Amino acid sequence: MSPLFLLALALQSPIEEGIKLLDAGKPAEAEAQFLKAVAADAKDYSAYFNLAFAQSMQNKDAEATSSYRKVLELQPGLYEAQLNLGILLLRQKLPNEAAPLLDAAATQKPDQFRPNYYLGEALIEINKGAAAEQAYRRAFAINPKSPEAVQGLGQSLLNQGKTAEGAVFIEQAAAMDPNFQPALLHLASVYEADKNFDAAIAIYRRFPNDTAARERLGELLINTGKAGSAIPELEAAVKASPTVANLTALATAYLQNKQPEKCQPIMDAALRLEPNNGELRILYGRLLRDLRKFDLAANQFALAAKINPQSADAWSDLAMVTVMMERYDVALPALDKVKQLNAEKPGHKYLRAITLDKVRQNRAQSKLAIAAYQDFLNVAGGKFPDEEFKARQRLKLLENEVNR
Repeated sequence: MSPLFLLALALQSPIEEGIKLLDAGKPAEAEAQFLKAVAADAKDYSAYFNLAFAQSMQNKDAEATSSYRKVLELQPGLYEAQLNLGILLLRQKLPNEAAPLLDAAATQKPDQFRPNYYLGEALIEINKGAAAEQAYRRAFAINPKSPEAVQGLGQSLLNQGKTAEGAVFIEQAAAMDPNFQPALLHLASVYEADKNFDAAIAIYRRFPNDTAARERLGELLINTGKAGSAIPELEAAVKASPTVANLTALATAYLQNKQPEKCQPIMDAALRLEPNNGELRILYGRLLRDLRKFDLAANQFALAAKINPQSADAWSDLAMVTVMMERYDVALPALDKVKQLNAEKPGHKYLRAITLDKVRQNRAQSKLAIAAYQDFLNVAGGKFPDEEFKARQRLKLLENEVNR
C-alpha cells in the first residue's frame, strides 16, 4: 500500500467507516464506529442518528430509542428521526408515545405513505378509530395497492362500528395478499358481536384447515340450531387437536342431534384431559342424568363437589339426582350443603320436604316434613303450581296423621 493510501485510510471518519459497515450488513461493527463519533462530538446529531439506526438493526430498541431522542434534542423536528422513533416505539408497544411523533412526521410530509400508515397504526392502538381512519385513508390514497393500508382502514372502520363498510376493505386486503386472510377471522367475530351469525358462519367455512375456526363454526352451528351441520366440523377439530372445549361442543352437538349414545365416550375423553375440572364433571353429570344413568350422574356430581366443595351447582345437582334415585341418605346432606352456601331456592325446599316426607318414621319426623312443606309454600308464590298442589295435598295428610 502506498503511504498516501494509508494516510487517507487513517483520516477516514468513524461515521464514514460506520456507514460502509452498515452497507456491508455489519450493524454491530458499525455501532462501534458511531459510538466513537458521538464520543468525539456529543453535538453531532448525524452521528446519533446513524448510531440509532445501527442499534435498531440489532433490535437494541431501548438503546436506539435513547439515541433517536438525542437526535431530536439536538435537531428538533427532524422528519427522519420522528418517523423512525415513532415506528420504534410502536414496535415496543408504546403507541401513546409514538402517535405525536408520527403525527408530526405526517404533517411535515403528508404525501408520504409511511408516516400516515404508521400514524394509523398508533391511533388504532389507542382506540382513536376516527382519527386512525383518516390516517389510513391518506395512506391508502398514496398507495391503494398496499394491503397493510387497506386492512388498517377496514379495521379502523370496524372499531367504529361501521361493520358493512369495514368488511369491504378487510375482504379486499385478504384478496390482495393471502397473508392478510386471518383478518377475516376477526371480521367473523365482529359479525358474531353484531348477531349476524350467518355472515360469521360463512367466513368460518372458508377456513377448513384452521382447527380453531372449525371449532368456532361448530359452536355457532349448535347455537343456531344446526347441530347436524356442526358435527363434521367439530369431529374434524377434535381429530386435529382434541381439547375440552371442542370435545364438550361435540358431545352437545350429538345430544342435540339425538345421538346421545355417542356423548359418553366423548365426555370421557374430555375428562381424561382435565380430570380435576369440576365444571366439566357437572356438565357430564347432567348429560348422564338426561340419559337416565342416574347412578353414573350422581358419581360425577359427587366428584365435582369433592373437587370444589363451594360449588352450589354440584351439591344441588347431586341432591336432585339422588332424590330421583330415592337415595335420601345422600340427598338430605347435599341439600344441607346448598343451604349452608346460601344458594337454597324454592325447588330445593320442595326437594327437602319430599325427602323428609319419605324418610319419616315417627311423629317428630312428620312434623319436620310438615314444616318443610310449609316453608316451600311460603316462598313458592304461585310460581310452581304443580309442586304447590302436591305440597298442599301432602301437608293435609301429614297434619291429619299428626293430629290423630
